[in-house]
Amino acid sequence: MVRQGSSGTHGAGPRPSAKAKTSGSAARKPVSPVYRRRRLFAGAILLLVLALAVGGFAAISGSINGAPPAATDGESPQQELPGSTSAPSQSAGPTASATVSPSPSTGCDEKLLTVSAATDKAAYSPGENPLLTLKVTNGNRVPCEVNIGTSQMEYLVTSGTDRIFSSKDCQADNTDLVKTIAPGQSESANFPWDRKRSVQGCAAVAAKPAVGTYVVTARLGSKTSAKAVFQLG
Repeated sequence: MVRQGSSGTHGAGPRPSAKAKTSGSAARKPVSPVYRRRRLFAGAILLLVLALAVGGFAAISGSINGAPPAATDGESPQQELPGSTSAPSQSAGPTASATVSPSPSTGCDEKLLTVSAATDKAAYSPGENPLLTLKVTNGNRVPCEVNIGTSQMEYLVTSGTDRIFSSKDCQADNTDLVKTIAPGQSESANFPWDRKRSVQGCAAVAAKPAVGTYVVTARLGSKTSAKAVFQLG
């Protein structure tokens, strides 16, 4: 005997309801775009903080180790070697010569200019005129300009305390003559004395020098020579 209504449900088990099928889908909600943007922003902030922390640590480490600062604009840092000095900058102007010859009178010390007097002979026979000589020598290491004109020089002849002759007494010529004297070199000037006496103002003197010993001194500016002795016969 067949039971009514049993053929459609026998052996198939209970069927899930429509409500049971959609319960899993309702549990997972879709991610909101605003929430996604917040997560990305938070991640970017975290990366920035980490980058700053790493950069600060590298800078502090470089300062402690004495490392030179990083170059900018593609330039490599320049390091100065211990004990070295920076070379001075050179101007674009003309360079001076390595050696410069001193010009006359540059660095010339007047104290190193010496004047000496001499005669061409030690003794003269009667009627023989002596030749008086003035010599100036440059003892400097540089050339010197010296005025050896008649305006600066004088020949003075004496005998004991007696003033016999001076080239200044009757000097008609009073000129300057500047010459450059090299280091260690000399310039000389000669004066022929006619064995006559003279006085200041060039007045005539009848007396003549007697036979005996005479002394000549030469003066150039403020320089006076030592005495040079000679004999008149």
